[in-house]
Formats: sequence, C-alpha cells, structure tokens
Amino acid sequence: GGQLGKMMLFETRKFDIQTYVLDPSDEAPCKIACNKFFQGDLMDFDTVYYFGQQVDILTFEIELVNLDALEKLESEGVKVFPSPKTLRLIQNKGIQKDFYSQNNIPTAAYQRFENLEALISNLQNVKLPFVWKCTEFGYDGMGVKIIKVLSDLDNLPNVECISEKLIPFKNELSVIVCRNVSGEIRTYPVVEMEFHPEANQVEYVICPARIDYKVAEKARAIALTVSEKFNHVGLLAVEMFQTINDEIIVNEVAPRPHNSGHHTIEASFTSQFENHIRAILDLPLGNTDSKVAGIMVNLVGEEGFSGDVVYENIETILGWNGVTPHIYGKKQTRPFRKMGHVTIVNEDMVEARKIAENVKNTIRVISNK
Repeated sequence: GGQLGKMMLFETRKFDIQTYVLDPSDEAPCKIACNKFFQGDLMDFDTVYYFGQQVDILTFEIELVNLDALEKLESEGVKVFPSPKTLRLIQNKGIQKDFYSQNNIPTAAYQRFENLEALISNLQNVKLPFVWKCTEFGYDGMGVKIIKVLSDLDNLPNVECISEKLIPFKNELSVIVCRNVSGEIRTYPVVEMEFHPEANQVEYVICPARIDYKVAEKARAIALTVSEKFNHVGLLAVEMFQTINDEIIVNEVAPRPHNSGHHTIEASFTSQFENHIRAILDLPLGNTDSKVAGIMVNLVGEEGFSGDVVYENIETILGWNGVTPHIYGKKQTRPFRKMGHVTIVNEDMVEARKIAENVKNTIRVISNK
C-alpha cells in the first residue's frame, strides 16, 4: 500500500482493473486509489491468507510479506507473482547471497553469522573494513553499515547478519528486468545511482548511466542471467557495482518496482509500473527503451523536521521545463523518510543533471513546527 503500489495503481486505473490493497497503515498512499482497502499486518498469516482469498492475482511491492500464507494461497489456485518460491530466495539476504554463490553469479565475498555475537567472536576471520548487513527487515539504507573500526559494531542489533567484503567501485548501477508469465523478457537501460553519503540512500538516478557501452552491455547480460536463475514473474531490480577494473558484481535484488526505475514514468515508452502489471497478467511487455534522458531526484524528509509535511518551494520547480514532481501522500515527515521524487527529462544529459541539482537545492521536505 505504499508509494510503489500507488504508482502501480495509476496503471491499473488506465486499464480499468479492479484492485484490492492490504497495508498496515490506515493512511497508506494507496488508500485513495484502489477499489477496496484493507488494513492489516503483512507478516500475519491469517491477515494475508484471508486477503488473498478475495483476489484472482496477488502481487506485492514489499518483500516483507508472510511467505507461508502466500504459499498456501498459491497451492489453492491463487496466482501469486512473483512466486513465494522466488521471494523465499530473496527475502533473507544471507539466503540471497548463497543463491548467487550456488549459481556462479558474481558477488562480493561474504560470511553468514547467526547473530552479531557470533560475528564478534569470529572477528579474527573477518578483515576490516567490511560491510555489515542484517539479513532481514533492512531497507533504504537501514540494516547496512560500513565497519571501519571495531567500535563501529557497537549498538548494532544482535540479529542474523552477514559480513561482506568492501568492494572499491566506480559506480553503483541498476538494471530492471521484466518477465511475463509466458517467459517474454525485457531489460530497461542501465541506470547509475548517486548516493547520499550519510543516509546511504539514492539521491539521484541517472539514465542512461554515464558508462562505457561494453560495461552497460555486460551489466544487462548479468541482470538477464540473474532473472533467469530466479525464474521470477514481474519486475526484478538488479543492483550492481562496477569495480575499478570494470567488472560487474551483483549487490542485491528486489522482486518488485524499484526506486531506480521511477524515471521510467516520464522518460520511457513504458513505465516499470505498467510493465509489472502487463507481466503478472501475462500480456505482451511494453517497449523499455528511453524516449529521452531522465534523472530522478528522491525527495526525503530534511534533518531536524518531523511532523505534518510541507513541500517548500514546490511551485518554483513546477515552473521549470521537464520537471515533474510525484508526491507520495505520506502525511508525516521525518529525517530521510522517502516522501516523493522528482523526474527531470531533457535531451541533454548534462543540462538534466544541472536542473536535478537545482531541484535538489530548491524543494525542501519540512514540517509545520
């Protein structure tokens, strides 16, 4: 029921598809756009099971859903896309990393630990610096930390985790792969992601990525291999690193519409959200090519502000050519919470990047103090 669902519902309305939505929040962004809204816990078996019994096709825009309920629904004939089998390989990052190793998919070296205590007691086998990741419930930079000195481990939760080799890289890239029930498959162009240094969140998504053609082709080929191995239906966002030596290694995947594909609404012939709907309905997939260069700027809550949200200077950026804001409908802001995004399209990538910087420096997500 979050912003990804809201943007998907725009496409279902276009095709006049009846939609039901389940979300824990009574103020979920999807509530205004679906035929029926149900409030409930996505990790509760009964809630998910009874909800799924009322629909013909079930999809999700978050990985944290009760898998047992999805499996029971699928066994009873409800179409669930992506399948619970795919989600089971992705939901836990330790299992996800094992999957890459077993399928010869290039990824950073790692070790799995039952909890933080187990990691600390095995520090002699873990080389600093490394990346600590909790295996479940992490998102938007939460549950990930670069460990440079041992004191960086202080105050981390004592949960199942992995240590991952810190990879020196030139770029963080993403490729969104779309696959329908019949097996038709398409990839979107490679995008480049610029991250906020403190929040570990994407600040800018740049399409096409400013990389060599051969590197881009390699990234798309690896993304297709990952998709084939997971055997998913719908969208699969494959996040990757381009190393100093121009190798491509897979960081992680998301089996749903993704932040790195938001620009496709304005910049592509077919948005990621429309193609997800086409895929799960087993319709022909739409053209994934870009019509124009696109840059997406995330709108996140400013530091020092919490409460009823205010989008300061939004009317200013609305006066600029090629600039389209998307406001997600979350009533409460807090530091670094994703509240919306802005897409900038322009024939000239350099100009688009300049405008994106101006957008970032102009609009502010604050609160009524």
